[in-house]
Amino acid sequence: MTHSDAQSQELPPLKAVTVSRDVQNFDLLIEDMESALGEAWGDIGFKEARHFFEQPEAEALNFVALALDAEDEDKTIFLSEIIKSAKSKGFKVIVIAEDVTPAALHQLLRDGADEFVPYPLPEGELHAAIERLNAPAPEAVAAAAPVGTAPGKKEGVIIATHGLAGGTGATTLAVNLAFELATVDKKKPPKVCLIDLDLQFGSVATYLDLPRLEPVFELWTDTESMDDGMLKDALVIFEERLSVFTAPADMIPLDLITSEDVTRVLDMAATHFDYVVVDMPKTLVQWSEAVLRKAAVYFATLELDMRSAQNTLRLVRALQAEDLPADKLRYVLNRGPKFTDLNGKSRIKRMAESLGIKIELVLSDGGKPVTQGADHGQPLASTAAKNPLRKEIAKLASDLHALGQSEVKAA
Repeated sequence: MTHSDAQSQELPPLKAVTVSRDVQNFDLLIEDMESALGEAWGDIGFKEARHFFEQPEAEALNFVALALDAEDEDKTIFLSEIIKSAKSKGFKVIVIAEDVTPAALHQLLRDGADEFVPYPLPEGELHAAIERLNAPAPEAVAAAAPVGTAPGKKEGVIIATHGLAGGTGATTLAVNLAFELATVDKKKPPKVCLIDLDLQFGSVATYLDLPRLEPVFELWTDTESMDDGMLKDALVIFEERLSVFTAPADMIPLDLITSEDVTRVLDMAATHFDYVVVDMPKTLVQWSEAVLRKAAVYFATLELDMRSAQNTLRLVRALQAEDLPADKLRYVLNRGPKFTDLNGKSRIKRMAESLGIKIELVLSDGGKPVTQGADHGQPLASTAAKNPLRKEIAKLASDLHALGQSEVKAA
């Protein structure tokens, strides 16, 4: 369907338009747009988009679907201007991208795009993205955070994730484990809080497409005065299921906070939530000890490579030198060997024996869907439910919850 077709008086007002170099390169998008909107949509080119947004026929638009592929990546700055122009008119923007680098996608999302959907389109994903566009904004939902002003009465389980090297999947594990715990019991879902303690480069907010609220920094700078209301103000709610305490909006020194600060926040969170999942920075700081001692489970993620092996040895030696409970670490091997790798198990065994550790959990390589889910601001359960990594994290959540429930009954 073309722009000129859409101007016919016999067609309904436009509810949406696709903006692309050539919409025929996105045949699945055409099918999904027709399924969602019938004839109430049109297509325009990149060059015509900003002019079209000024025209009367664009006044009824609900959203703009910006479709691009690898050939369009050098136009990122120009495409960002299209997004900004659409946003200035109050239109929502969905980016549909094929073989585009994460850096380009992050740029478009930072410049105002509301949703990202990978192409080829997963079944039903465009419909889901349109529904999310009509959902309340995270800021509006934040007021409904499941923390009251009255003191909490729970004794939540604290679970930490710590990457032993860059890119070993600690944040991916933290985000997806927290979401799986929040949805593990459909009849009586646990209350779960996800805390990003990587104060400088924390990306939990990015993984879930959430705002970084100003009260987060205010709380960290005055935990002595913290009450339940302050904690509530610092939380953002993801899909009305998961409470998230993001990293501050601005980069702050890791030593700005103390062990006492971290202990106060963890203790208060544990009184309001069944599970508190903490994503740690890779750097060891003074208050790392507070989290290690508070955590019931402390997952340390690594990969089957030399950098992970060396860092594991250094971490264990550092903890033992300070008489800290190194035995609390639960080692998680991310991107484990595939089933067809016949020597994979023996390589894992040799690595564990050489390091003197026990690798208790081996996670599959989730592949591109993991990156796409993070760029999309959605957990794997929403974007790739059948992904092997998602299934393994869901099983881990189920096992942890079952263990917690059995301990409660035993008590």
